[in-house]
Amino acid sequence: MILAGDVGGTKCNLGLFRQQGLALHSVFQRRLATGDYAGFEDLVDDFLEQAAAAHEVTVAAHEENNNNNNNNNANANRPDSTIDAAGFGVAGVVAEGRHYSENLPWVVDISALTRKLNLKNICLLNDLTATALSLERLPANDLVALNRGAPVHHATRAVIAAGTGLGEAILFWDGDKYQVAQSEGGQADFAPRTERELQLLSHLRVHLPHVSCEQIVSGRGFRRIHEFLHPSVLHASFESPEGNAASEITQRGLAQSCAVCVETLGFWTEIFGAVTGNFALQTLALGGIYVAGGIAVKILPKLQDGAFFKSFCGSSNLAPVLARIPLSVVVNEDASMWGAAYQALRSGHGP
Repeated sequence: MILAGDVGGTKCNLGLFRQQGLALHSVFQRRLATGDYAGFEDLVDDFLEQAAAAHEVTVAAHEENNNNNNNNNANANRPDSTIDAAGFGVAGVVAEGRHYSENLPWVVDISALTRKLNLKNICLLNDLTATALSLERLPANDLVALNRGAPVHHATRAVIAAGTGLGEAILFWDGDKYQVAQSEGGQADFAPRTERELQLLSHLRVHLPHVSCEQIVSGRGFRRIHEFLHPSVLHASFESPEGNAASEITQRGLAQSCAVCVETLGFWTEIFGAVTGNFALQTLALGGIYVAGGIAVKILPKLQDGAFFKSFCGSSNLAPVLARIPLSVVVNEDASMWGAAYQALRSGHGP
């Protein structure tokens, strides 16, 4: 059994997987709120308890139907079976087996979990590295093309994802297969292109010691842009500590029920497109750019209306080069978890 997860600043996707041949198949999966737990080990404990409880319910239902074949199948997928390997994609920097993040409320303590699960080691990855590792395993319908482009064979590819933070990863061809290099480009300085973006930067510098790309191209960026554009317009989510301003703004923007939210969503999308275009230039990702993360899935119609791609190409001399780069949205929000699971399989005992 493989235990894997995508550990983000807002939510954690955890899953148990069983190997069948060269492939993994999901046995049990849950999405848990990161802030509800005092530490990562507590979160994993709760997940495994939920898995065991769900298994007992399933077995009871099979026994009631007196179906021996189904009972055998259920027992084969017992979530309390021995965990052979574990892997986690985590938001933040992973260096020398340690994890550093500004977006998680606690440190991922692998040593304690290793002892608990009786494993020699646990595979710890940056979450975007894990997403990058999943790409070759994802079915075609998990990708939505924004630009078909003209991919260059074995050229560099790149992944960018906006969520609680802004993550990036690079895939480069080593002569045999793609290897993944993590990046912290989300912490790079925000580079304004237009007069309005210059004004936004000046506005944010009053409140922030460092205006990075992540401070805008992330969930918290929606409210910042909204307040910059029209500070007098407030919404219910702004008034409550538990309110999700990003969700309300994007939903209202897509529904066109609030003019300020429509403007905010459009402005945010243009900036995201420009940041993605800069990333493509910095990595020369002629093999393709993959846009991942929960926000991209939720605002997919907006990403498809052409504004993102126009901003991605920009107006530099290399705009025609960018226009030929394939651009896809990863609509499987569990991609990082699957990438971590397959890496754990390779690291633990499998091919």
